[in-house]
Amino acid sequence: MQEFVDALPLPAIVVGRDERLLAANAQAIQLFGRGVLGRHYITSFRQPVLLDAIEQVMSDGKSRQARYLSTEARRDKTWAVHLAMMGADRPMLITFEDQTATEEAGTMRRDFVANVSHELRTPLTALIGFIETLRGAAKNDPAAQARFLEIMDREAVRMNRLVEDLMSLNRVEATERIRPLDLVDLTSIARSVIHALEPLAAERGMTIVHENLEDAARLPGDADQLAQVITNLVENALKYSGFGKKVTLRMETVDNHPMTRGPAASLSVIDTGDGFNPELIPRLTERFYRIDNHRSRELGGTGLGLAIVKHIINRHRGRLRIESAPGQGSVFTVILPTKVSI
Repeated sequence: MQEFVDALPLPAIVVGRDERLLAANAQAIQLFGRGVLGRHYITSFRQPVLLDAIEQVMSDGKSRQARYLSTEARRDKTWAVHLAMMGADRPMLITFEDQTATEEAGTMRRDFVANVSHELRTPLTALIGFIETLRGAAKNDPAAQARFLEIMDREAVRMNRLVEDLMSLNRVEATERIRPLDLVDLTSIARSVIHALEPLAAERGMTIVHENLEDAARLPGDADQLAQVITNLVENALKYSGFGKKVTLRMETVDNHPMTRGPAASLSVIDTGDGFNPELIPRLTERFYRIDNHRSRELGGTGLGLAIVKHIINRHRGRLRIESAPGQGSVFTVILPTKVSI
């Protein structure tokens, strides 16, 4: 019996007709502990759903499914349990299949749909309300019509930006496991982004300063995606720094960076804004997470920019380092390996 369960790829336990555990493979012992053999199944499993399933299988001999919950390294895990008798008047075989990843994926999908629905509900509600007003009370009021149409235009642009970011995130996730191998110049990409965003900076009375963008920094990458990374980071800095502030792009190359364990190029986007509590840093790359929801929406943010940045950097086998403190601005540093390694 022990040799049989040892051959199974899943955690497996055999419960004898005396209701005690006869055999358990290494995976099951890791899940339930070394002292599990010889114990009664009630003292071994303890969870009512699984205990009820065992009693029913022993009673009528029919196979059943159940769920078992455990905790490993402070992470909740969900197991799909299959219970079946190994023949008439024979022991019961119980196997455990880890369903944690599937459960988490389902939760992420539900959260994602809920967040998208929430983000679209506000502008759609505004558009529907203003359309009704324009057809009714403001039908013959040119001043109100102009004001409402301006708001409607802003809300429509916001929805369009959200859809574009969702499509961009989907494209990035689809290629995240495929590392780009084309050699591109990160310095040239950064200069191009600065040139494109200078009008936006001028509108806000801000300046974009660059340091060490003279020498080429060649690395394996996707030029369009790297341009999107720099654009998202610089746009965020311009949005949240405040009128008249300065945004700095700083390039550095090192022969052996500790985060990439080899030669790397790092590009830092430094702003002089309000900054934020360092405790929030781990959540910044979550989809739809915003430090200030109202301000972000007012500035046209979708809450997806840094999530897109994270996925692109992951595709390039790089790292994103964020530093900030209240009243001291923020530094977002992208660290990318410059050596091709497959």
